[in-house]
Amino acid sequence: MTGGFFSVIDRVRHRARLKRWNESAALGRRGEDLAHRYLQAIGLTVVERNWVGPGLRAEVDLIAWDGDTLVFVEVKSRHNLQHAAPDRAMDTLKRRQVASAAHYFLKRWRIPPSRARFDLVTIVFEPFHLEHTRAAWSFDPPNPLC
Repeated sequence: MTGGFFSVIDRVRHRARLKRWNESAALGRRGEDLAHRYLQAIGLTVVERNWVGPGLRAEVDLIAWDGDTLVFVEVKSRHNLQHAAPDRAMDTLKRRQVASAAHYFLKRWRIPPSRARFDLVTIVFEPFHLEHTRAAWSFDPPNPLC
């Protein structure tokens, strides 16, 4: 997956992004590129990237179909494990933000929440490791105070 042609293209694209973006944003987008190809390789059909609903603050990194299940994918990348594992960045607030955006997407396209799931793809570049967690979290129960 990361060897050969795509490996060269990824490095060139990453260097170009570093000229326009900060290092963290460029690394995150590189991780999304790899996650996109990985999901396609295992049979998912990616239909959206970096989707933000109107008036929402949360972005969904990737949205893909896995059979008849719509998968909302959060991608977390780290250069190495010096500071923390990438999944540590997936806190309760971030899960709620992604779930809120997913709820809007499902409502807009009239897809029942029972046909959706949330996956997490974590990537560490040195040494390279990609991990895919299916159904990493679920919709939070509705808050009665809202």
